[in-house]
Order: sequence, then C-alpha cells, then structure tokens
Amino acid sequence: MTDNLKDIPVFVAAVEAGSFAQAATRLHLSRSAVGKSIARLEARLGVRLFQRTTRCQSLTDNGALFYERCQRALEEIRSAESLLETGKHQVRGRLRISLPVLFGRQCVAPLLVELAQEHPGLELEMSFSDRVVDIVEEGFDMAVRNGALPDNSLLVARRLGEHRMVLCASPDYLRRKGTPETVAELRQHTAINYQRAGKVLPWQLADNEGRPHTFIPASSLNMDDLQVIADTSLAGFGLAWLPCWMVRKEIQEGKLTPLLKQAPDVRFDVQAVWQQTPHLPLKVRVVVDRLVSHLPSVMSVDV
Repeated sequence: MTDNLKDIPVFVAAVEAGSFAQAATRLHLSRSAVGKSIARLEARLGVRLFQRTTRCQSLTDNGALFYERCQRALEEIRSAESLLETGKHQVRGRLRISLPVLFGRQCVAPLLVELAQEHPGLELEMSFSDRVVDIVEEGFDMAVRNGALPDNSLLVARRLGEHRMVLCASPDYLRRKGTPETVAELRQHTAINYQRAGKVLPWQLADNEGRPHTFIPASSLNMDDLQVIADTSLAGFGLAWLPCWMVRKEIQEGKLTPLLKQAPDVRFDVQAVWQQTPHLPLKVRVVVDRLVSHLPSVMSVDV
C-alpha cells in the first residue's frame, strides 16, 4: 500500500504545476521520474489521468475526479500532521515562501535565516520575485506582499507592519534645480518612476495641508528596479519616491535629502498571506509570528 501511495503526491503536484517539468522542479525530481510515477499510477488504476500532447497536458474526466479526491485526502493528512506538530512544539518540514525581491532581500530574508538557525528541522525555500504569485496554483505555503490586497476568499492575511515612503533627491540635484516646497512644484522637476508589469506606478503624496495627491510625474526614466532608481537619484538625475528602509543609510549620511517633510507621511501595509486552512501549520505560524515581532523595527526609520 505504501508503494502505491507514493505516486499520489507526484500526481497532485503535476496537476497544480500545469506540467511535468514544473512539477519536477517543485519536487526536486527529474522530469523522467515524474513521468514514470504518473505512468505507474495510471497502470495501477487502469485509466488515463492526463491527455498529453506535444504542446500541453490536461486532465481527463477520470483524472479530474481522482485529483479532487486526492486533494481532499492530502489536506486531511496535512491537517493531521499540523495537529501533531503543534502538540510536539517542534518546527519542521519544508516551507515555500514568495518574497518581493528587494524588500525580501534586505528586510525579510535576514530574519528568516536567523529563524532557520534556531529550528534545524525547518527547511526554508525562499523565492524572490516582484510578480504576484498564485499561492495555491504555484505551490507556495505563504507570501509576503506590499500594499492593498485584492479580495480572495481562499487566502488569509496578517498585517506585519508598514512601509513609510519618502520623496528624496541628492544634494547636488537640489543645488542645480532647487528644492520643491509643495506638491505643485514637483512638475518643474525631473522624476524617476518605478514600473511593475509594464505599468508605471503613481506617486501618492500628501500636501502641506494633508490632502492626498495621486499622480504619475512626467519622466524620461521608468525602471522596474527600486535599487537602480535609488542609485540614479544618488547620481543626481532627479527625484525618487522610495521606501524609507531602503534609503535610510543614504539619508543619514547626507547623500540623499528628504523632501516635503512638513507633509504627512504616506504608508503602505506589509502583509503575510497564506491559503485558508482549518489548522495553520506550526511552521507557518512561527514564521509569521517572527515577522510580526521583528519586521516593524527593521522598517522603522527616522528621516
């Protein structure tokens, strides 16, 4: 029976990944091993589970029915493991987490590495991407996301802290172009814009009276890398709107100057997101708790 069951997680991974190749990557197996596992399962069941062509694969009706039942069974097993795990108070197992590239690298990863050192049984798999991954479809246990979240009944979110944004420029630029004192004066200045997924993201600033302004400043430079935007502003090209944690050192050293300091701060929530489940695995809860307790101090900056 044990040998018969070992092919089921491979089958479920192949369905959720969308291809044998992607399933192989997630499971750290070869594509050939995944194919053989599916073939053994089909032979044992006496039905075809996948329709396969050179271009795509899809579930047969029997495959869809079998997947639904397998998914339920595996969820029950995960719930049972979670209950036992909680009772033993031991953190163990693999945790796949999606992180924004720069924020993940600078703020989150050091905290998780420290956590992994405290729990030798915890295997962390961190994926860095500014793309909003589909946690369920792509097999992640959780993700850290910035800003407002879309409604999704399949997911649960917990607030970890907040970004404080700062508008800044180099002293050299301000000597040449002058220092803007109001939001309206920004039109006379050179901006460096951030874009994601091909779209330029608007700046969200408050004026001296606290009124919000959302706009995309005119710019000849649009980039999808915040670090390059910071470097370009440091080089004196123009104004940049960036998270405080990212430019804390440069501001403290006088290499960048914060602007419109008299206006109220603009802040964005940082949240942990995971799939809704009857019993939250201990490994997820421990990671989220660590981020809740430590991440705010990492992001707090007095500029």
